[in-house]
Amino acid sequence: MDHPHAIQKPEPDPAPTRRDPEEEAVHRALESYYRTGKPPWDTGVTPPELVALVEGNAALPPGRALELGCGTGTNATYLARHGWEVAAIDLIDSAVDQAREKAAEAGVALHLRHGDATRLDELDVPGPFDLFFDLSCYCGIPLHRRDAYAAGLTERAAPGARLLMFGYGPEPLGNPMPDITSWAAGVTADELRARFPGWELTDVTPGTNPVPTFWFTLRRDA
Repeated sequence: MDHPHAIQKPEPDPAPTRRDPEEEAVHRALESYYRTGKPPWDTGVTPPELVALVEGNAALPPGRALELGCGTGTNATYLARHGWEVAAIDLIDSAVDQAREKAAEAGVALHLRHGDATRLDELDVPGPFDLFFDLSCYCGIPLHRRDAYAAGLTERAAPGARLLMFGYGPEPLGNPMPDITSWAAGVTADELRARFPGWELTDVTPGTNPVPTFWFTLRRDA
C-alpha cells in the first residue's frame, strides 16, 4: 500500500488475460460508455449509502478499503479524504487514468490498479480489507466469473469486513434482452447468499432508480 504522501507513478498493466466472448463483450461495452460520454454509474457524486457508512451514527472506523470498479475515482477519493487507506481497480484504463488525476487534485494517495475484479490474484491488492465497495461492478460481471469475484474478496476480507454493493435487479420479463446475458440477469439477494459463503447478508434496501436496483450489505464472519 502506498505511503500517504507518496507521489503516484503510473503502474504497468498486468499481462493480458484471455477472456471468453462474453467477457470481451463486457469490456467493449464499458469502453464504449467511457468513449462516448459519462457512464450512468459514474455520476461524480458519492452515494448517501456510502456516506452513511463512513460518516453516519454507526460509522465504521477508518481502515483499509478496496473499491471494485472504481470508475473515475469519485468514491475512492472520498474514502481517502475520510482517513481510509484505499486500493481501487477498474477494467478500463482510461477510467483509472482519470481516477489518478482526481486523486492528485484532491491531494490524496490511492493504490490504483487497472485490472479485472474477478482476477485479483493478478493485481497487487493483497488485503486484508475492512471495507469493499462496489457500485454496479458485480452486476455487470458474466455469471461464470462471479464465483471468482466472491472468492477473491473472501480471501482478502478481514474478520467482520463489510461489503457494500449497489446492483441492478434482473430485467423484467418481456423486456428486450441486452446482448450481454449477465446484464439481464442482474443480481439478487439469493444469489449473493449462495455465492458468498462465510458472509451474512445484513441488509437489502431498494434503490430509487426507475428500474429495479438494490443496495446490499454483507458482513464477513468474524
